[in-house]
Formats: sequence, structure tokens, C-alpha cells
Amino acid sequence: MNETPDRNDAPEEKKDAQHAARRPCDEVSVTRHSLNVNGRTLNYTATAGTMVLLEEKHAKDGEFEGNKGQASIFFVAYALDDQEATTRPVTFAYNGGPGSPSLWLHLGLLGPRRVVMGDAGGLTGPPYRLTDNEFTLLADTDLVFIDPVSTGYSRVTEGENPGDFHGFQKDIESVGDFIRLWTTRAGRWLSPKFLLGESYGTLRSAGLSGYLQERHGMFLSGLMLISAILDYATVDTTPGHDLAYVTHLPTQTATAWYHDKLGERRPLETVLREAEAFADNEYSSALHLGARLSPDVRLKIAQRYARLTGLSEQFVLNHDLRVPLSRFCKELLRDQGLTVGRLDSRFTGIDREKGGSGTDYDPSYAAIVGPYTATLNHYVRQELGFQSDLAYEVLSGRTRPWSNKDFENRHVRVSDTLRSAMHQNPHLKVLVAAGYYDFATPYWAMRHTFDHLQLDPGLQKNIREAFYEAGHMMYVHLPSLEQQYQDLSAFIKWAKT
Repeated sequence: MNETPDRNDAPEEKKDAQHAARRPCDEVSVTRHSLNVNGRTLNYTATAGTMVLLEEKHAKDGEFEGNKGQASIFFVAYALDDQEATTRPVTFAYNGGPGSPSLWLHLGLLGPRRVVMGDAGGLTGPPYRLTDNEFTLLADTDLVFIDPVSTGYSRVTEGENPGDFHGFQKDIESVGDFIRLWTTRAGRWLSPKFLLGESYGTLRSAGLSGYLQERHGMFLSGLMLISAILDYATVDTTPGHDLAYVTHLPTQTATAWYHDKLGERRPLETVLREAEAFADNEYSSALHLGARLSPDVRLKIAQRYARLTGLSEQFVLNHDLRVPLSRFCKELLRDQGLTVGRLDSRFTGIDREKGGSGTDYDPSYAAIVGPYTATLNHYVRQELGFQSDLAYEVLSGRTRPWSNKDFENRHVRVSDTLRSAMHQNPHLKVLVAAGYYDFATPYWAMRHTFDHLQLDPGLQKNIREAFYEAGHMMYVHLPSLEQQYQDLSAFIKWAKT
């Protein structure tokens, strides 16, 4: 008579089985689709789901004990069918915050489907819908959208502390380790690889350019930095820090021009060049002098500032030539009872009190959060087949407080990492894209950072710039979306060779 062995006689096997049962597993949904773009049919495979990041576990004596689950990362990957993996580019995309998932780039700019929401002055309102994206970058590169820990559907595994991932260094390590793992499993180590980040995602990209090279030996073909910020000093308005007032002024001019507050109508490019020259010269010099600035020069600076921003001369003087962003957004259209947006100053809002000194909310964020959240929750379930009862975290406060302990007593700054990565990998190309109406990451702040990159002169040719008459998410403006696709497509073709 045959008997089943008593499992108690094999404690190690039992232990291994229990460990395997507790270990979190990848959960994915694979679907196939087609899309017609300018007469070309794109047949592609979409993979939506979670991938578990594992950490090697070692005993005190250094002996390897096994792998421990750290976090379950939600991603959506698109691959064009019947392509040669070694020559087909792949782009890893994510947004910023920190605390934002990748839905904005996914459903606004890059993916095969995009949100229909209208634009400033012509929003559609709910209910919202999706449409085929005739400007999808899938025509040029496979795409992998990544939601960092505690954003979207990404969560830590049981027993892990979410706060450990809510900081500069761990964020870069976890996203970088995901990229390494996905690349390995997909067999894409020989593919041209790109990173495309937006906002804080550009800071992440610069950090990853160093981390991927140094930790995983992964050299990239290019970085696409959308609404870039690589140095927090360029936007810090703490008393005594004057640089941010200089970098914000051209965006104030663009905003005043858009809302017809500059009097005689001149081309936007003309007034911006004037504002940039004033910011870099007379204005920055005046701020530098501080109390040494003579009264007559102070008055002249205030008058010029007022002409370029649509504010009153007295208002500028009352703020000691340094108008904070919240005051500008409240003051510019006060006579109309309106405020202007931070992410995109083309959008206007209505506050409870017209006489206040600051705004109640950002009307540009209020305009986009509803359409993107609704369509993403529909899309992943109904079209991509991924099911989850978790809340899809959009700019969640769960990532707060965010730790920048690696930059104690100094500003967060990753421009040095980018410079080093470009010196070590002289084939690395960089595209920087900015919207003129973006106060969150002003385009002149980005210019200041790249002007002070201290890059070898021979590598300056590796950097391209693109500017748009829109805001932080410039792709909500359809003419900018079309132009941005052309710019990104041309960049990939250039960089992969």
C-alpha cells in the first residue's frame, strides 16, 4: 500500500512552499489591437498589469537566502507586432509630482488612445471619452508606462513600509530596477532605449541616466524631458533667493500676452525676447543690488516690469520688485473676477473672494484631473482587461512627506548627474520641451539650468529644445500635440542612430 509522505518529515520543503504561497505574483492582461495612423495600420499588443520587484535577501554572514518582494509596480506596455527587437526602440515613460502616475503622458500624448476634453475656453465637460490618438509615438517606438510606488495601482508588498519608497533615491532605484527587470524579461537589452519623463519625471530621468549606467550597465540612447526641472534653486522664492523671480518673469509676460493685458498687440515671440532680455539684464542686476538700488532706478525697473506683465507699477513696487506667483495669478485678471492657472496659465478660475491675495485652486489642474481619471479607470478595465478594486491614485497625498535627505541643506539638483552621464556616454541625446504658459516648471528656469550644465562644448550638439504655446501638459492644446509628436518622432530617429 502506497502512502503519502508526512509533510512534517520535510520541514525545508514545507518552509519553501509556505514562502512561495506568500510571495506576491505578477498579474497581467494581454490584449491585441490595431490603429490606423495617416493611412498606416498599427497592429500592436498591450500588456497591462503589475510586476513584482524582488530584493535579494542575505543572512548576516552574507549567505544568499532568497528573494523578497518589495513592491508591485503597475505598468502598461505597448509593442508593435512583427518588429525586430534589436532595432525597435523602446521608451519608458512616467509623470512626476512626486506622487503622480503616468496617466497624463499615457492618455494625453504618447499612447494609442487619448482623452477628448477640449481646451482652455472650450472644455467639453463630463461625461468624458477616449478617441484614437493619431499622434501616438507608438508609430516610432514601443512604449512602457510606469506608475511609481503608491501611485496608480502600484503598492508595496505585505510587510513593507510605503514611506521607504517616498524619497529621491529610493524612487530612482525602484523605477530603475523595474526598467532593468522589464528589459530583461522582454529581451530588449539590445534595443535603443529612451526615457521620457514629465515634470518631476524629468528630475527622475536625469537621476536614472546615472543610476542605470552605474548600477546596471544600461546606457541609453536618449532622454525626452517634458516640462523639465533639474534644479530646485531655479524656482525657490524663499526670501533671499532672487533667481526664481528672474526665471518666472518671461512666463508672466506670456500669460499677460495671452490674456490681452499688454496693450498694443505684438507677436508673442517678440514680447518674449524682450522679457527674456530684461530678466537677464536690468531686472536681475536690480535684484542683486537689493537695498543699494537707487530710488530712481527702482522706479524705472517697476515701470518696465509692469509694462511686460500687465500689472500696475504700484503693485510691483509694493512687492519690492518681487511678485510671488500666487499674487500674480490672483492679480492679473482681478478686474474680471478671474484667476489664472499654475500648470497652464491659459486656464482661468473663479475664487470665493475676489479681494484675496492668493488663489483658492489651480483652474488648469481642475480642468484636466476629471477627464484623465475617468477615462483611465474605464480604459484599463474595459479595453485593456486589467481588473483591480484598488483606487487608482492620482497625485495622491500618500507619498507625503517626500524625502530629499540626500540633499540636506542644499537644493535638489540632478543636473550634475546628467552632465556626468553625457560625458560617460557621449552618444546620449537630450530633448527638452517646454510650454510658454507653464508656471510649475517655467521655460526660462529650464534654460538657466542647461546654460549652467558645464557640459563639454563638443556635446552641446546632443541637446535639442522645443517650445510650445501651451502649459505644463502642452499636449492638451491640439496644435501643440501635433507639433510635439513631430518633434519627438524626429528626435527618436536622430538619437537612435
